[in-house]
Amino acid sequence: MADSKRVVLITGGGSGMGREAARRFAAAGDAVALFDLNTQGMEETAAGFDNVRSWQVDVTDFEAVCAAVAEVETAFGPVDRLYNCAAIMPFGILLEQDNAIIHKQMAINYGGLVNITQAVLPGMVARGRGDFVSFASMAGWIPMLKTGAYTATKFAVRAFTETLHHENLNCGVRFACVCPPAVATPLLKQGKESAWPKMLENQGEPIAPAVVIDAIEDCLQRGKFFVYPTRDAKIGVLMRRLLPGLIWKQVHQVEGF
Repeated sequence: MADSKRVVLITGGGSGMGREAARRFAAAGDAVALFDLNTQGMEETAAGFDNVRSWQVDVTDFEAVCAAVAEVETAFGPVDRLYNCAAIMPFGILLEQDNAIIHKQMAINYGGLVNITQAVLPGMVARGRGDFVSFASMAGWIPMLKTGAYTATKFAVRAFTETLHHENLNCGVRFACVCPPAVATPLLKQGKESAWPKMLENQGEPIAPAVVIDAIEDCLQRGKFFVYPTRDAKIGVLMRRLLPGLIWKQVHQVEGF
């Protein structure tokens, strides 16, 4: 790869936001490494590009993550940009949802971020450069009925990434915590097939993944930590801060319990 090109590592690269980001960076000539358990999905992501390679990695396994990161750096060089997109999103009422599913969401959505962070970020900090992008969600700001387990993981992602950012100020690494509303990716299918809240039906059509990527690039360039891809997302965060009781009142009215 030319020196001007970046090495981009993407978890959850087999579909959704990970695929959108991977194909965009690959088209720009960057070397792209994909981590996922979905090998077929990663093959589809990499189709047509000779600068994309995939690793079958369970992000909840710290040793496996570290070993795979070492292989990426041997193959491509040091990681310049990390996109942590790996996540699952089954919904359900907390007292009814399967215990193992609740724990699994935290292990992947939050634990996976912890693992990839400790495997990749120390090298970025030591080199004094890099882009660190984690995906929270509007669910990381606004809890709703039927989304408790998923929401808890995204609150954790937001808190972890914000603290991480402040612990590494002025180190040369750019941080972004992405907080989109519903995005048109296969992840939504998991929610819709489990316990889709009426509140989400009332929020209109999911936004395109490309809108999110554009917003990330803009915020990184402008030094903005929180990425809100839409005006409604910004308003939602403000409402949550100022009028949390009003939001809960609306949620109960819409859901009917």
